[in-house]
Amino acid sequence: MNERHDWGRALSPNGDEPLEPPPTACAFPGAEEADESGVVGVGGDLEPGTLLTAYRNGLFPMPLGRHGPMGWWSPDPRAIIPLDGLQVSRSLRRSLRRYEIRVDTAFVEVVEACADPRRPDGWITAEIRDAYVRLHELGWAHSIETWDPADDRLVGGLYGLAVGGLFAGESMFHRATDASKVALVGLVELLCDPSAASRGRLLDVQWATPHLLSLGAREVPRRAYLDLVRKAVRLPLPRGLRAAARLAAD
Repeated sequence: MNERHDWGRALSPNGDEPLEPPPTACAFPGAEEADESGVVGVGGDLEPGTLLTAYRNGLFPMPLGRHGPMGWWSPDPRAIIPLDGLQVSRSLRRSLRRYEIRVDTAFVEVVEACADPRRPDGWITAEIRDAYVRLHELGWAHSIETWDPADDRLVGGLYGLAVGGLFAGESMFHRATDASKVALVGLVELLCDPSAASRGRLLDVQWATPHLLSLGAREVPRRAYLDLVRKAVRLPLPRGLRAAARLAAD
């Protein structure tokens, strides 16, 4: 995607946050109106203002099936990883010593790896990919990457959207043992920078898969999640993501 929007390339006047894009033209139902599967609504667009409004209100986009229309989801319960509850095994600690963690050096490659159509239950369409690449260009979406320094090769990573103190994880991938887990450890360390603002930050992982549960994910009721989101989005970005947002704006 080559299109760039000058109105979103700059940072806010204080230099710490990405500039707010134009507001959405979509009107979302409340998250509490989700059906039994967690779907709040269908359709709409993936403009930056639409996506930011959705995440600030506890929603995220995902197509209804691989080729279905765009759905807006608010599962109940919702999965989060408490920043003080990440479970790091001995083998993962060894992997942390082996790999290098980088931020926002290969965002497109990370999204494309997560979108690999050979993966089971794939859901990342070209429309989703382009929308998050645009958010990355505007300083809102970020990749946490695992690199093998032996051959400078990208072997795993994850990407998501950072809105204040909320990091909404979207997808992760690995091409080597523990590589996606290493990226997750790197993200948690980034969110836990030594500042008072780190209290109240939220790492959202949408659904509690066995893989995420093994790393310390837990489920919370939708109502509790929405309370956490409202508080988290008012916080400043973590230092590491503020630096990445500055680079995106240059």
